[in-house]
Amino acid sequence: MRAGTDERQIEIAVVGNDSNIVPIGYGFFNQRRLGRWLLQAAALLALLYILTPLIFVTWLSFYSQEIPSFPPEGYSLRWYAEIANNQQFMDGFLLSLQVGIAATAISLLVGIPAALCIVRFRFFGLGLLNNLLLLPLMVPGIVLGTAFYVFQVEIEIATDGNLPVLGSLAGLVFGHVLIVIPWTVRLVTTTLAGFDTRLEEAAQNLGANRWVTFRRVTLPLILPGIVAGAMFSFVNSFTNLEMSLFLVGPGRTTLPIATMQYLEWKLDPTIAAVSVLQILIVAVAMLITDRFVKISRVV
Repeated sequence: MRAGTDERQIEIAVVGNDSNIVPIGYGFFNQRRLGRWLLQAAALLALLYILTPLIFVTWLSFYSQEIPSFPPEGYSLRWYAEIANNQQFMDGFLLSLQVGIAATAISLLVGIPAALCIVRFRFFGLGLLNNLLLLPLMVPGIVLGTAFYVFQVEIEIATDGNLPVLGSLAGLVFGHVLIVIPWTVRLVTTTLAGFDTRLEEAAQNLGANRWVTFRRVTLPLILPGIVAGAMFSFVNSFTNLEMSLFLVGPGRTTLPIATMQYLEWKLDPTIAAVSVLQILIVAVAMLITDRFVKISRVV
């Protein structure tokens, strides 16, 4: 190799055991670097494609004119104030909040013991139980809502109307419990999968009973999965439309239903403002979830 032929240093590689020197040059590394850049560019385009609707909805929520048009005449926060002045949106938000909190609490009471049972015990029908608990994730929401509505009708017929669950708040809550339990079970199970049971054995050897061991050892260690399950459950309940559409009673409306009904008669940036607030609620819940349990492990 002559000095001065090229000021760039040509990289070499040792091939085989006989130490034959084979020049590789910059072309090989340029190909790797180009491939990496192309992959990053493709990932960026995919991300922009996913975020484009969110970007435009957020932009639309700040338009000053009532009828959306481009370019905008100006920008304003008036549509966010309109949400507070719209009683239907406020009632829907409060009902969605109540149902979401209640469904999340019940799903934790049911899902934590179920997850412990699935991870810790081996018995006949364990696979069937696991599949049943995760089944609502596999069934389309509209089918699940129809089935639960028919189930409530059959209950009222069987009890001659003495158990009025159809259109009741309790019926709506238990319908939401059905769709959020799988998330609680899955996230708590994920946390328990890496749990060291020797810590429980050590606590029991030191005199702690089963309840004290669970409260002082097991529960703090699986708390990240419980928090993540609660966040996922609340988000799924708060944003659910299909189940609520079938089970909500007269005079009641959840926020997704109120949004859908508003769109039937009017189209202005108020809907965009409502959507942005829902996106923020979901984003905060997802950030909290990822803080405790990496979302990539469960999604």
